[in-house]
Amino acid sequence: MNNHEHKDFLNSRWYEYPPLRNSLIAGLITTTTFIFLKINIIKPDISPLIFSVAMIISGYHWIREGIEELVEERRISINILMIAAAGGSIILKMWDEAAFLVFLYGAAEGLEEFTYEKTRSAIRKLLDLAPKQARIMKNGKEVLIPAQDIKKGDVFYVRPGESIPTDGVVINGRTTINEAAITGESVPVVKTEGMQIFAASINQQGAITVKATASFEDNMLAKIIHLVEEAQEQKGRVQTFIEKFGQKYTPLVLFSSIMLILIPLLLGLEMDVWIFRAVILLVAAAPCALIMSTPVAIAVGIGSAGKRGVLIKGGGHLENLGKIKVFAFDKTGTLTKGVPEVTDIIAFQGDQKDVLSIAAGIEKLSEHPIAGAIIKKAEQLKLKYAEVTDFMSVTGLGAKAKIGGTVFLSGKLTLFNKQCCEDSIIKKSEELSIQGKTIVFVGTEDKIYGIIALKDEVRDNSRKVISSLHKLGMKVVMLTGDNKNTAESVAKELGIEIVRSDLKPEDKITIIKELSHKYGTCAMVGDGINDAPALAQAEVGIAMGAAGTDAAIEAADIALLSDDLTKVLYAIGLGRKIRKISRQNIIFAVSVLVLLIPSSLAGVLSVAAVVFIHEASELLAVANGLRVGG
Repeated sequence: MNNHEHKDFLNSRWYEYPPLRNSLIAGLITTTTFIFLKINIIKPDISPLIFSVAMIISGYHWIREGIEELVEERRISINILMIAAAGGSIILKMWDEAAFLVFLYGAAEGLEEFTYEKTRSAIRKLLDLAPKQARIMKNGKEVLIPAQDIKKGDVFYVRPGESIPTDGVVINGRTTINEAAITGESVPVVKTEGMQIFAASINQQGAITVKATASFEDNMLAKIIHLVEEAQEQKGRVQTFIEKFGQKYTPLVLFSSIMLILIPLLLGLEMDVWIFRAVILLVAAAPCALIMSTPVAIAVGIGSAGKRGVLIKGGGHLENLGKIKVFAFDKTGTLTKGVPEVTDIIAFQGDQKDVLSIAAGIEKLSEHPIAGAIIKKAEQLKLKYAEVTDFMSVTGLGAKAKIGGTVFLSGKLTLFNKQCCEDSIIKKSEELSIQGKTIVFVGTEDKIYGIIALKDEVRDNSRKVISSLHKLGMKVVMLTGDNKNTAESVAKELGIEIVRSDLKPEDKITIIKELSHKYGTCAMVGDGINDAPALAQAEVGIAMGAAGTDAAIEAADIALLSDDLTKVLYAIGLGRKIRKISRQNIIFAVSVLVLLIPSSLAGVLSVAAVVFIHEASELLAVANGLRVGG
């Protein structure tokens, strides 16, 4: 289907879907004819004609599909079984049984396909959230153009209350943006110059000017829809196994039915009884409910997750979510905010403001995250930076600059002369380091004026997530390249018992292998870029905060488009629910086959009874699968 057809289908009613509508019309004709026959309103000799018309109306779609599969793909599908069953009923002159079979099977298949397509199309409703027009500058004037005509590099304007037409970077203005449609995060986000915004998010307050970073067809919203649709096409291991089973099982059933006719014929037995039983076997043994036990649930689950900002890249990954035994978390940017904050300022010369002013003056020319945190603290306290000249970055150690002709340093202790490192200063820095804090020394080469301690604070919901995982019986491991003191401090705060620190990317791969071998199915949660090797190694790789980051989405099996770690819990719950419902459906479907096949061979059930039970079981399996989206 193209986009327009998807939209039309999404808004359509069941009676606008031909396979389902025609089957129900045929059912009405069949039922009315059956009743009229019983009360002698119509003659028996014209009923075959009416029943034939009903079968053509109801069976056109699925009979044609079955024949095409047989001719073009050389595959004997369930549809062929049903065609044979209907043909057998006609041979036995059970026209009403044949018509009911075609009607019930057609109605079940029509409802199943309608429900499945409706579910898959629902994600495309997100396109309606994007505005139809965009306001751009053209020849110095503000012009309205169709949103789909926006090109990368165009500058457009968004007023308060309007939706963002495509992805872009704010180049002028300040506002708050509701990104729920993209990330699933309901809390509005403040956006200022230089910050990324996404299509279909809503501008709540200020007017902003935006430079498009993607065309309408390539924006984040379109990528989400495309990824979800691709994922819904990918089949999980259980679904693949069932379909392979069905491909071998169906010809076996057809062969068995033929044998039920040929053997009695060769033995000279009464044929009517055996043809009757062969027909019933065809109907009873068709594994429709088994075949449909997982695809509907998986399609609904992936679509539902996509609308909540959780991109699951296939049915297999969704199944694996329900089997996870151990979770490995990257620390920086995953369990923590990834942005250091100043926690302590200790002055040995002058006061705290003097120390911070010197550090801010030196660091204002640096692009390091620690420098940014020091500048931010100085701005919060409304301090005036020290005037500096001759700034120089010292790679891996810090920076230095002149203040009033004197060289001042800001960075690691190794920048300073050893004789200036008094025991009291060393002791205090060690105390702070044990708490998991990063220490920045400030002063001249021969004298330390003070120290600034910074810490990457844990996310507000990290404790909740770790605690919930423990309650679910999972092992939780923290992996980080940080030093042992910092790692253990964060782990203690979060209640994580297993910690691996001072790791390189290749070390994380080895540990993921060890965890999988020791505990079972392992999931890795990271930022999707520097953790890409470990994410790929884990059975389930989960990239966090991946909105706008192609590398993050590519690296992981599952991408959380926001920084909300609780979505990990949602994903686990979804995976477990899928496994539970699929298991229920499989057990139910197999039980129905075990009941119907012996009953049909023993002649206990009529064709109508078998058809009714068979199709009812298929609809129940579909209905149970739809519960995933609840």
